Amino acid sequence: MIKEKIKLYLPKNVNVEYHNNLAIFEVSPAQIENIVEELHNQKKLSLKLVTATDERKENGVFKIWYLFGVPGDNFFICPFIELKNTFEFPSLANLVPEILNYERKIQTFFGLKAQGILDNRAIILHENYPSEAFPLRQDFDWKTKLKESSGKYEFQKVKGEGIYEIPVGPIHAGIIEPGHFRFSMAGESIVQLEPRLGYAHKGSEKLFEILSLENKVRLSEKISGDSSFSHSLTFCQTIEKLAEINVPKRALYLRTIFAELERLSNHLGDIGAIMMDTGFSFGGAHGSRLREIIMQINEKLTGSRFLRQVNTIGGIKKDLSNDNKEYLKNRLNEINKDFEEVIAVAENSASLLNRLKGTGVISSEIASNYSVVGVAGRAVGIERDIRIDFPYAAYAELSMGSIPVEQDGDVNARFQIRIREIRKSIEIIQESLQKLPEGAICMVDNSIQLKKNALSVSIVEGWRGEIVYFVATDSQGEISRVLPRDPSFINWPVLGEAALNNIVPDFPLINKSFNLSYTGNDL
Repeated sequence: MIKEKIKLYLPKNVNVEYHNNLAIFEVSPAQIENIVEELHNQKKLSLKLVTATDERKENGVFKIWYLFGVPGDNFFICPFIELKNTFEFPSLANLVPEILNYERKIQTFFGLKAQGILDNRAIILHENYPSEAFPLRQDFDWKTKLKESSGKYEFQKVKGEGIYEIPVGPIHAGIIEPGHFRFSMAGESIVQLEPRLGYAHKGSEKLFEILSLENKVRLSEKISGDSSFSHSLTFCQTIEKLAEINVPKRALYLRTIFAELERLSNHLGDIGAIMMDTGFSFGGAHGSRLREIIMQINEKLTGSRFLRQVNTIGGIKKDLSNDNKEYLKNRLNEINKDFEEVIAVAENSASLLNRLKGTGVISSEIASNYSVVGVAGRAVGIERDIRIDFPYAAYAELSMGSIPVEQDGDVNARFQIRIREIRKSIEIIQESLQKLPEGAICMVDNSIQLKKNALSVSIVEGWRGEIVYFVATDSQGEISRVLPRDPSFINWPVLGEAALNNIVPDFPLINKSFNLSYTGNDL
């Protein structure tokens, strides 16, 4: 039935291969632009990622993959091109702007050249990294000690009378991770902001090739530490498809509960931090306090404040006793009452709302061009939530309702979306506790066998937005490629657009309203 629906999206006369909920087919490099244009612009499928695989050892080719999602049916379509006896492939960033950074990453890590690319600068790896070393090629030894290079990174320049620059970072006050921001100013107004990232690069994608399966799960928890549960959930789901493991129903509900606890803690923290950046200390203090309560609940239920070592392939490691179920239900009722009292005070503060409204606006056009995800996308009217569009865990059995959206695209809109999502997360957890079935929490199998020459894709709505994992196996059934795509990779380029025509003192507030992950981007 699903395959019949998928045919509506597929080009004619292509040889389609199915991998669970993924349909792949090869097209020539000359055809790929038309195929992507049809899927993205005509059939309105959202692009989930673009990546490469090095299959020279087994097939003599590199492959470039373009992954699209079909909402409602939890299905994916992935055309690909083969590069044989060439390192060049056509750039499609003129057609789909969000593809640009994917192409830059493929160039940087695989040494493949996107012909006609709009920005040829290296991404993530910095100028002291040798330009001829391509770490995601299969013949690159992860233990290689590289010689230090001395290249140069050219920031974009704005010319004109009175234009001056303000460099900020990469080292910042506090304990946040490193990132450089180059402001171009006309008087007090920001006319250009260029973020430069990559300072937290740790070789995660290469590590996924060499670690044991158990340690791969642990690595997924470290991609972005405040999203440990959602990242590990996404990775486990890809492996469960490759191993054809059916997760017990109780585990699916527990995964839903823990995922929403992770969302709660982060949204509560962000709401407080946004208010603190306006000088509204009351809201900042209570946001931090409420987040800490959730973190303590996490630790009581699982032993981990960040819900680490909870997910496992085949299910979950931590069960909820009847006493803990009752404890969680009662604490959430208390938090809900507490939270509503804080928000009532906040929304009665004219000075707070004055700082939030009209600050850091992104237009619907910009959001659409960059395919902005998560809170930032819903704050500008994009009705997309993976829990509803591509349901996983137990979400399909819960009363999810409609996707909350705002229209103004400013800091206040992102603030309001978080408030509404906190309310919804509490409802989801309470309903999940009520419906939590009895039974096993893990399908134990000490000899997991993965399909050979296979692909698997999984997608989860993390608290920042959609997290995507792409996993490939070789002819021995060993994992040869893992790409974790954090929502920050999609939304970082939009931060510069949100800062335009604002003043520098508003930038910390704008930045916090997105609250993107450095390490989730840098991998």
